[in-house]
Amino acid sequence: MAIEKDPALEIKELTQRINHLNFQYYQNSISEVSDFEFDQMLKRLQNLEEHHPDLRQPNSPTLRVGGTITKTFKTVYHKYPMLSLSNTYSEEDLREFDKRVRKAVGNDVEYVCEQKFDGVAISLTYENGQFVQGATRGDGTRGDDITANVQTIRDIPLQVHGEGFPNLFEVRGEVFMPLQVFEHLNTEREESGEQLLANPRNAASGTLKQQDSSIVASRKLGCFSYGFYSSPNPFDTHSESLQAIQKWGFKVSDTWRKCGSIEEVLAYINEWEDKRLKLPIATDGVVVKVNSYALQEELGFTSKSPRWAIAYKYAAMSAATKLLGIQYQVGRTGAVTPVALLEPVQLAGTVVKRASVHNANEIQRLDLRIGDTVFVEKGGEIIPKITEVDFSKRPADSESIHYPENCPACGTPLVRVEGEANHYCPNEKGCPPQIMAKLEHFISRKALYIDSIGPKTIEQLYAANLVKDPADLYDLQFDQLIGLDRMGEKTVNNILEGLQKSKEISFDRVLFGLGIRFVGSTVAKKLVEHFPDIEALKGATYEELIAVNEIGDRIANSIKEYFTNPEHEMLVERLKQAGLQLKAESKATEMESDKLENKTFVISGVFQSVSRDELQQLIQSHGGKVVSSISAKLSYLVAGDKMGPAKLEKATKLGIAILSEDQFLEMIR
Repeated sequence: MAIEKDPALEIKELTQRINHLNFQYYQNSISEVSDFEFDQMLKRLQNLEEHHPDLRQPNSPTLRVGGTITKTFKTVYHKYPMLSLSNTYSEEDLREFDKRVRKAVGNDVEYVCEQKFDGVAISLTYENGQFVQGATRGDGTRGDDITANVQTIRDIPLQVHGEGFPNLFEVRGEVFMPLQVFEHLNTEREESGEQLLANPRNAASGTLKQQDSSIVASRKLGCFSYGFYSSPNPFDTHSESLQAIQKWGFKVSDTWRKCGSIEEVLAYINEWEDKRLKLPIATDGVVVKVNSYALQEELGFTSKSPRWAIAYKYAAMSAATKLLGIQYQVGRTGAVTPVALLEPVQLAGTVVKRASVHNANEIQRLDLRIGDTVFVEKGGEIIPKITEVDFSKRPADSESIHYPENCPACGTPLVRVEGEANHYCPNEKGCPPQIMAKLEHFISRKALYIDSIGPKTIEQLYAANLVKDPADLYDLQFDQLIGLDRMGEKTVNNILEGLQKSKEISFDRVLFGLGIRFVGSTVAKKLVEHFPDIEALKGATYEELIAVNEIGDRIANSIKEYFTNPEHEMLVERLKQAGLQLKAESKATEMESDKLENKTFVISGVFQSVSRDELQQLIQSHGGKVVSSISAKLSYLVAGDKMGPAKLEKATKLGIAILSEDQFLEMIR
């Protein structure tokens, strides 16, 4: 008979072991165990922590997956002010900076040059080697406490490795979004009809302010550490501290260099002007710091910035070329987007032929005309954009650009929603590019993932008048397909098998596949957590929708509008008849007691100490049942902030007992 381990000891051992494996994998690129073995250890630790939450270690690796819901961020005061750096774009200013430094402290000066990563500055505090607090820069004196979100970033150690670190110290770093992750996120936003993020820095900043740390974990942010603070400071130089914190488990970019003179600094800056474009993250310059901490202290600070550091910023990459024309693209949501067609020009290592113009307002603001010489920029932006016109080169016969009044694809008069810059084609059911884009979205990898059907097949099926909406796909028959061009027996069978297999795809992905405006794959998952089937979602009130974490006014209104359209209701009904999953998989609930047996509950509003999902699980684990609507048979309404007034009124009229969050939690204690 196996002897059970003491849970406290096992949790401690697993925490130490998994943290060691993570350090080896992420810092040293060494895999000491198989993925399966690692996953089993992590699952065991999660299971133990669920049963013994009081035994969870503060540096537990399970914190990396997030899940904490933060209603508001606390304000924290920085022990060491987070001042901004003075900027320059010229070699002359850098030489002047060097003269001021040497005049103040003598000629024996070393510098450290570091890449200026385009991200979000962050402060990380450690006590006895354990991470205790993460904070934003804020106004330099105080910032937001975003500890729960920071814990999900794998480049930031929860427990310092090695020895020789002070009992209390702070590390400064730059949180960033890798370019690959940024591009993936923008693709997802495009698919859900949301405005694209301008650059990775904005994306990283927005992610760090998410209320749900599990979303932060899914964004795969990185962090390069670049500064060390402690009283007293055990190091003599900044370069020594960088080497030490790297040994302790912090990720330090290997692009930094120690320079013995301003000439070496300038050589570093010139060397990296092109090299930085090959890095997997965005950069916009170089930070130059005096290496000696003693000299830094002697040089001191101005009211806004340190006198011992300066940021050299590279000029945004720009090129002049000719505007040949404007192409108007109709997207899945009906948005008509102007794209500039350019004379090919070399920019940032690639040949640019097209650039974003965004909308009619931008064309007017720039006073664009066909034949103009325009400047195209690719600074922190990933997608090239036109920044200005060289009016001195404008030809006498240049043509003004008249934004189309009708859809370029189907001729329907365009509409412009109040408060939005884009023009839209409202002909959702008859505009070919919209219809085909919706179908392509439905079969895409993150939706129904029917890999036997691609864009060319969609185009062919649409042209043959066989498919006009997703439900039509499930009506396709062998005899209809076998006669089409390039459709042999094997191809047809693959298509029909792919469609059959897609009926097993989970509810959240089917919901994403419907293409409801602003409902991306992450939002779809959030909705499915709170509304167990399509009927519950269709019947949800505006108040119930915005009570879901991450669901705001715009998304809630879009969902309500979608389901009030009879054609959409018919589409959902046909998909249901076809056998698609429009109901969430029910999870087996571990019973804690039968205190709520035979009791029914409706949950409405936003709660402080638990999420709605956690509240639902608590009710079920104590024998209760959660329902979506109020009736005379209902036992209790659990009411949070911002609950729907209609529900409150109905519950009061029917004499239903109304519980606050605290009253409910007291009931199950």
